Amino acid sequence: MGITFAPSEPDTGTSDLREWLRARARPVFDTDSNSTGSDLAALTQRLGSATVVGLGESTRFSRQTFGLRERIFRRLVVEYGFRALAVQDSARSGERLDVYARTGTGDPESALADAWRPTRTREMAAALRWIREFNTVHPNDPVRIFGVEPPRAEPSDYDFVLDYVRQQAPDRLAAIESHLIPIRTAHQVDEHVQRHQGIHPGRPFAEDAREALALFEKLPSTTEFESALTHLRLIVAFHENSVAGQGGFARDERPAADRVIEWQRDTGAKIVYWDGIAHTAALSLGDGPAETSEFRGTGSYLREKFDAQYISVAIGFHHGNLGMAVAPEPLPDLVDATLGAVQLRAFYVDLHSDAPESVRQWLQGPAKLRTISGIYDPAEDATAHTTVRSLVGAFDILVHIRETSPVHWLP
Repeated sequence: MGITFAPSEPDTGTSDLREWLRARARPVFDTDSNSTGSDLAALTQRLGSATVVGLGESTRFSRQTFGLRERIFRRLVVEYGFRALAVQDSARSGERLDVYARTGTGDPESALADAWRPTRTREMAAALRWIREFNTVHPNDPVRIFGVEPPRAEPSDYDFVLDYVRQQAPDRLAAIESHLIPIRTAHQVDEHVQRHQGIHPGRPFAEDAREALALFEKLPSTTEFESALTHLRLIVAFHENSVAGQGGFARDERPAADRVIEWQRDTGAKIVYWDGIAHTAALSLGDGPAETSEFRGTGSYLREKFDAQYISVAIGFHHGNLGMAVAPEPLPDLVDATLGAVQLRAFYVDLHSDAPESVRQWLQGPAKLRTISGIYDPAEDATAHTTVRSLVGAFDILVHIRETSPVHWLP
């Protein structure tokens, strides 16, 4: 398949850059996770020597970006001995996924029932089934799964607290329920997404959580009081540390990185880390709608710890249907527009490939990459990006998919 450029190519740089992309873009022929084609052989060979590989997506709503990410993961497991998958979810959720993967207890859908909402897809369920099948064949050398986030509240915590109140202080049940029932909806639709969709009840969920805690602390103490209190404090922390509770996405992700580092130290396993590109980037992020100059993602700490043994891959796309919205062609100042000028359905490019000085300047300079979250609005597409101070400093390899279609949500 020849590599050409669209006639309406945006003004994205010099002819050196265009020629460099023409020469360096490696075609990807299939984004289906079940594909066993050889088109990823050179890519996975490049990644195979790493200790940790960060596979970051620009959106969590694309079937193609998920499928290609899983294809890469499978090859790293089978051919290069990677034996752990780190996911952006809590330790409690990661443990359930790991139990299924190791033992086959239950089914993927049940294991994902209380997982972070963006992971509750048929595509993720299929990925879990593949890991379980691999572990069945390799019982003494299994792939493990863990969440990088600390334990956090789940719907069962609300049930535990309310059951305790119902039994020990039924006269206080209505008052405490009035604070907990509305906010547990955040486990189905994140609070910041509820605000974006216009379905939020109005009062910040963290305030309701704190008021429920204040009411609960006045109840008579019994043998199970401390246990119920622990569950309620998890609920408060969940809402205080949410995107809405913190007032934005920006936060220091050292604890998540420490979780990956400790897992690797304790097990010696080579790890694939799945997350969004803002989190897998090997540099602190610059200004953007969801980040501040203070934001340090997990990937920046992993690069600090593992140096070149942490490889950061950004998987992006040009345009397409995401289910909740249709993303138009990217604006000309985005890296995605530059890559979209290459007329291939999908391809990857190694940013450390030999390049002329003019291209090196582009690679080393600041860059904007499209990122689409649950609050994406096509009318505000110009704000949907992540900014990095250096493209090659943040990412080692870029993967570009021309057109996307939606993931399939579990019921």
